[in-house]
Amino acid sequence: MDEIDRKILSCLQLDATLPVAEVAEQVGLSTTPCWRRIQKLEEAGIIRARVALLDGTKLNVGVTVFVAVRTNEHSLEWYERFAAAVADIPEVVEFYRMSGEIDYMLRVVVPDIAAYDAVYKKLIDRVSLTDVSSSFAMEQIKYTTALPLTYIK
Repeated sequence: MDEIDRKILSCLQLDATLPVAEVAEQVGLSTTPCWRRIQKLEEAGIIRARVALLDGTKLNVGVTVFVAVRTNEHSLEWYERFAAAVADIPEVVEFYRMSGEIDYMLRVVVPDIAAYDAVYKKLIDRVSLTDVSSSFAMEQIKYTTALPLTYIK
């Protein structure tokens, strides 16, 4: 990975719809070598997907809820059942296994508190949880899908 690859990734993180010719111009390459580099980045799994970022507020899912889950269950069978339950709930857009006092953290997007309550009831119907703590985001101050490229080795 060299500086040109970093520049290509930077361009695509900002706008994956840019034509290859425009990316090539921005990074100082001709179109064909730029396209080959993009293909190599895709084949290596560095570029996982090219997606459209949607506006949650305009799609009526403007409420973000962070859900901290603690459990006394730590078996593989329970974990797989929990992961499958979460995977089946489209409102859960992020799901992490944590270190420390919280076992799992979820980010849920919904239109309102009533919709979150329905998500919560789906979750507890499918798997037993020891403690669930929900925090509603009051304001989104920073949001980006762009990853920092300064740590690439």
